[in-house]
Amino acid sequence: MKGIISVHDKAGLDAFARRLAELGVELYSTGGTHKALLAAGVTVKSISEITGFPEILDGRVKTLHPVVHAGILARRDLPEHRAELERQGIAPIDLVVVNLYPFVQTVTKPGVSLEDALENIDIGGPTMLRAAAKNYPNVIVVVDPADYGPLLDMLASGNVPQPERRRLARKAFQHVASYDTAISQYLRDPQDILPDSFTIALSKLFNTRYGENPHQRAAFYVEESVTNSNPGGIVSAEQLHGKELSYNNVMDADAAWTAACDYPAPTVVVVKHTNPCGLASHDDLAEAYRRAFAGDPVSAYGGIVAVNRPLTLTVVEAIGKTFYEIVIAPRFDDDALELLRKKRDLRILRATPPSLAGLDYRRVVGGLLVQERDDIPDTQMDTKTVTDRGSTDAEMRDLLFANRAVKHIKSNAIVFAKDSALVGMGAGQPNRVTSVMLAARAAGDRAKGAVMASDAFFPFPDGIETAADVGITAVIQPGGSIRDDEAIAAANARGMAMVFTGQRHFKH
Repeated sequence: MKGIISVHDKAGLDAFARRLAELGVELYSTGGTHKALLAAGVTVKSISEITGFPEILDGRVKTLHPVVHAGILARRDLPEHRAELERQGIAPIDLVVVNLYPFVQTVTKPGVSLEDALENIDIGGPTMLRAAAKNYPNVIVVVDPADYGPLLDMLASGNVPQPERRRLARKAFQHVASYDTAISQYLRDPQDILPDSFTIALSKLFNTRYGENPHQRAAFYVEESVTNSNPGGIVSAEQLHGKELSYNNVMDADAAWTAACDYPAPTVVVVKHTNPCGLASHDDLAEAYRRAFAGDPVSAYGGIVAVNRPLTLTVVEAIGKTFYEIVIAPRFDDDALELLRKKRDLRILRATPPSLAGLDYRRVVGGLLVQERDDIPDTQMDTKTVTDRGSTDAEMRDLLFANRAVKHIKSNAIVFAKDSALVGMGAGQPNRVTSVMLAARAAGDRAKGAVMASDAFFPFPDGIETAADVGITAVIQPGGSIRDDEAIAAANARGMAMVFTGQRHFKH
């Protein structure tokens, strides 16, 4: 049995190769792998002893040779293939162990040039992997060091079953596909964010217990991306305590953490079913929590709490015995973490702010919708007062706070806010006035003197009138309706201030 080993990831390599040699596998290798195995005292030959040809062009050409690929690709069940190998004096190759240069890690280092990137594109490795995987009934192909141990056990037993060979072949093809995806991303023009065709490479982080419902299987994957190699957010979070994350936990945690990190001031967000039901900014983080919780104490039960500042003991004491599924923060004071850990099942996540690079994907049957992220800073927002009365400084602060909040809530979205805190919210309704009514019901008396934000224009003045009836004093909305004049007139009639932004924030 002959095998070729050429790996960048040398984890477990010495012990694996040494055991292969003990099992009678004649090993050949190239470049750095060859030197590493010789240094470890493993019996291994140079690939040149198979090809009869030296490695040339600074190692660019080592395994690209008919003797190598005929030995890999020959079908052992075809007499004519066996005869051809014999006529040409070519020995079959039964094992290919290859993993590729970490292209993403290489090209995302500071100062890497195009020339450096091109030199790190492996040619011979993918070619051998594809050849071995194509011929998996006859050739074993391995790309993952995690498969070394099980494979050695099977080789020692004298049989590597066909289902296992097929599984290893699938991993090899995926390894090459992910590698090619990274190269394609790197070579893409940065302005060409929506090319005619592209692929997405994903690596599994873990299986969840189930999907949105118990009858659905699910897993959490991280995108392997050249353009967003350090995504931060929940995908990079460290779990410090609690049960494993579920599918819904991940969705809600992402919504909470993204919303909290969207605010520059100390902010607490409480999320339920991906919608912020509580949100407040305040220099005193414990007070921010109390105000966020007051936004909707009923819905807060079983929700997710995200805090965009280090979590202190005073905040944890303010949380008290309220049941939450997850608490997320960038850092935890030791005494705060100790107290939180007394809640046995509470999931505690330490996370970094999410990167807003990359694209948003939305699955539809048979395809994907792809778009840029909804990320426009306030400094690029062209606000315009359209009513007779302008907003006060306090109202404008709350309007901007509410306008930032509304983009994190499902359309049709309405936010009532006062003193940098959400006091009422309406989400996901088929018409806007119903969302206003829901926000008013949640706010109750707190609506008096509050402001309102809408994620899109008001198609009729009824939403403005309903808000005025419960005490809303100022409104921020994109504008753009054919009935804007009616909405402005309704606001003027009630003495309200209204600001147009020209920017819609639908979140379906």
